[in-house]
Amino acid sequence: MSGMCAVDWVLLDHGAEAPVAVGDVVSVDAGGMPIYQVVATAPGRVWLADDAGRSVRAIPLDRFRWKGADVARAVAA
Repeated sequence: MSGMCAVDWVLLDHGAEAPVAVGDVVSVDAGGMPIYQVVATAPGRVWLADDAGRSVRAIPLDRFRWKGADVARAVAA
C-alpha cells in the first residue's frame, strides 16, 4: 500500500452482499489513520495489511465505517 496518493471515502454498506473486496482500503475514520488494505474476507470479518504490508489478524468488519471509493495507487519503485 506504500505510495498511496489519495482516497475518496464512502460509508461502508455493512448490509451489502459483499461490503468489501480484496484490495479495498478501510478505515475507522474517513481520512483518519490507520488505513488498512483488505487481504482476505469472510462473512463479517476481514484480514488486513497495514501500509508496511504487515498482516493483521482477522477483525470484525463492523469495526470499520469507511471504505475507499476510488483509490489512486502509485507503483512502488
